[in-house]
Amino acid sequence: MAEDRALIDIVLRYQELMKQLVPTVKTAADWAPLADFVATDQFERVGTFLEVQDWQQYTQMLTDWVSRIDTFETTVRRISQVGNLVYFEIEERHLRHGATLVVNSLTVFEFTDDATICHLNVYLQQGR
Repeated sequence: MAEDRALIDIVLRYQELMKQLVPTVKTAADWAPLADFVATDQFERVGTFLEVQDWQQYTQMLTDWVSRIDTFETTVRRISQVGNLVYFEIEERHLRHGATLVVNSLTVFEFTDDATICHLNVYLQQGR
């Protein structure tokens, strides 16, 4: 298992790559560079409504999401690593037609023994 901050660094690189890809993605296949960080054959994401997605479903959901925004920005609030888990708390800003939706999210990244992402649990705070 990776030691010290190694998994934190992977999460930060994953996030930066995602932000770079957002303006260019047109199809689920456009997320392929993210797969370098992921154990795609065993990947599972549990979302804020307890919906469960495999890698293919996740990249399709991301594709649908980016079609509804102009820009995506984040500010890291807290990040910590415990064993093979990274707790990643951010403020997200979703911009569309001059309006900004701000949400706080906490994603728990779980890693395999070879330091690839195999599971995400996503928690969200959002104003009414």
